[in-house]
Amino acid sequence: MTHSPPPGMPRARIPGPQQPPPPYPRIGAGLWRRCLGGGLALWASAALATYATRSTTPMPTLILLGGFLLPVVFVLWAYERHGRDLGVSAILGCFLAGGALGVLGASLTDPAPLRLSFGMFSGVGLVEEAAKLAALVFTLRRQPWIRGMRAGLVLGAAVGFGFAALESCGHAFTAAVSADGADLRTLLETEMLRVPLTPFGHGLCTAIAGGVLLAHRRPNGHFRLATPIVTACLGACVLHALWDATHGIAAWLATRLSGTALDREPFAQGYVPRPSAAQEHLFTLFSVGGLALIALFGIAWVRSLAHRNPSWRNTP
Repeated sequence: MTHSPPPGMPRARIPGPQQPPPPYPRIGAGLWRRCLGGGLALWASAALATYATRSTTPMPTLILLGGFLLPVVFVLWAYERHGRDLGVSAILGCFLAGGALGVLGASLTDPAPLRLSFGMFSGVGLVEEAAKLAALVFTLRRQPWIRGMRAGLVLGAAVGFGFAALESCGHAFTAAVSADGADLRTLLETEMLRVPLTPFGHGLCTAIAGGVLLAHRRPNGHFRLATPIVTACLGACVLHALWDATHGIAAWLATRLSGTALDREPFAQGYVPRPSAAQEHLFTLFSVGGLALIALFGIAWVRSLAHRNPSWRNTP
């Protein structure tokens, strides 16, 4: 027999069945869009404030936002679309480890000027890709359940974006510091040229190698060395080397097609010569076109790896 509460008294709430917590954090859909819009607005505001006041105070904001905005946005997009079940800790760990170990590996190739050649670019690509894969293995060493092509593509891209973020900050800082003081114009030019290319360099290369690496990971969590893994890693290194060598190849092609003699001295000293006024348009065409072709090839490779794997179509 049930008793009704006295008039004016609220009815007691009967607790309903408790819903189990979601297996992964629920990040609001479209967060990456809001981060992109807000970050661009903040970056533009900092650039205008720096230009109007001639103050160097907003420069750290410009450098950090310019370096981290697009990598963080693409990691958020990958998490929302394809990586919710992997966990925030795995993606964040890969992003941070990729930045720290990748930059440490890249620093090994910087102490002395090297003669520009495709062999030199291949060596740089090999060192940096090895450092990024080491970061991926280090982060996932105690998480044996994370394996498969989809996990490798998402987490490999996170490692690459972490490296790209810190590398872009380093280039921006170098561009901003000159003998005459802070150089805002060079800083803005560097960031506007480098930032849009961020998703198509380190992110693509490490996604390819990471996808194949985790696709062949053993059920007990051990990583193994198989022929497809070696092939994918070498292919990623070649893509990396072509990406780095694009400006040198563009300068060589512009010089040859413009009918002027090729000055080999700048190449021997370790830098790409500045194109003349007659060569500038050809240099821009070959440079941008070469980067676009490499990016399209990398995207096609990632798509072929993704769509050959059934788990990609069952993304949570």
